[in-house]
Amino acid sequence: MMLSNHKEKINPTILIADSGVGGLSIYNEVKKRLPRACYIYLFDNIAFPYGEKPEAFIVKRVLWIINKIWTHHKIDLVILACNTASTIALSILRKTFSCPIIGVVPAIKTAVQLTHNGHIGLLATNATIKSNYTHNLIKKYASHCQILQLGTAELVKITEAKLHGKLVPLSALRNILNPWISAKKPPDTIVLGCTHFPLLKMELQMVLKKGTILVDSGSAIARRACWLAAHNIDYETSNLQSRRVNKAYCLTITPDVLDLIPTLIYYGFNSLEEL
Repeated sequence: MMLSNHKEKINPTILIADSGVGGLSIYNEVKKRLPRACYIYLFDNIAFPYGEKPEAFIVKRVLWIINKIWTHHKIDLVILACNTASTIALSILRKTFSCPIIGVVPAIKTAVQLTHNGHIGLLATNATIKSNYTHNLIKKYASHCQILQLGTAELVKITEAKLHGKLVPLSALRNILNPWISAKKPPDTIVLGCTHFPLLKMELQMVLKKGTILVDSGSAIARRACWLAAHNIDYETSNLQSRRVNKAYCLTITPDVLDLIPTLIYYGFNSLEEL
């Protein structure tokens, strides 16, 4: 017990990486459990969105970005806060870097436990829906359920626009979700298979059938991060000098990125730099 308390006080440095700002939904959940940790948020605004990119590109890109941040900071834990990148590159990242790495994958198993009518919606990017990892999750946990898959890049862009201070057009959400809204037997449980989508929960609930359950991986990722912070981080080699201020990095500072500064400050990132 004393060892666990000691580790909590040391405060790990946690890198959360995504192509956009959807990973802030994961950061929000992790920070609830590890409020004293130092957080580095990295978003690849040059290659955004990953969901429309080839697999080989995503693997190469994520390896390059994490390696580059590795030269700036001593990282204790990496959270790849992108479903697309996680389903494609997670195993390679774990072989490459020495610290624990958590990926975000669609919460199919949880949805199976919550559905009443056996119809589950998977809302994700096209890359996540097409990935072998996702197919294996469905086969393993949901073979007895009807999985209604809906791939969308537009919803990712709508979420980004929301965090830039723009209103969410409910008519656009209705158009995207129309295959489910108009179905005779719509899904009663929907997996938000992209880290952007939990940031749209309120708007999604406004257009979906009342009582629809929305499921994401945020809480599970936070529990895993908390466990690793207590049990599986080598604090003896940690650089405590890097643990002072939460930092955000992008790949290039543009007018769009400058529009995000109020959102980043709201989430606790008062420093923004180009990587």
